[in-house]
Amino acid sequence: MSKRIKKRYDVDVPTANAIHTKTFELDKNVTKVHGILFASDRDDLMYYRGSAKVELNSDEIFPEGYETKLLMTGLNVSPNDRFYNLGGIPPGNFKLKIEYKETADARLQFAAYRVSVYLDVEIKA
Repeated sequence: MSKRIKKRYDVDVPTANAIHTKTFELDKNVTKVHGILFASDRDDLMYYRGSAKVELNSDEIFPEGYETKLLMTGLNVSPNDRFYNLGGIPPGNFKLKIEYKETADARLQFAAYRVSVYLDVEIKA
């Protein structure tokens, strides 16, 4: 028997105009990854200043420079429709690698922020 849960992984962004890389180890009971969602404690900064490369099991899911605003959602979207559908990817080596690039934008002054990556996963219960 299996069930779906949401897992959160955080990338701290303490400096402007830099790439912040973090690799996460997925739980060994994960059987499939169904979706991904980006959120932040400063959505405005992530929207205007952020892009990311995402790899799962060393396979590129989103290429370098992929704008994180395309993986965000708003409150007007039903909670059941918020995740970007990955179609049930097997976890392989159970590693999620995020390369988050913080780029200057004249519309917003930099302040340290956190980017949260949520995965919709299926686990063995």
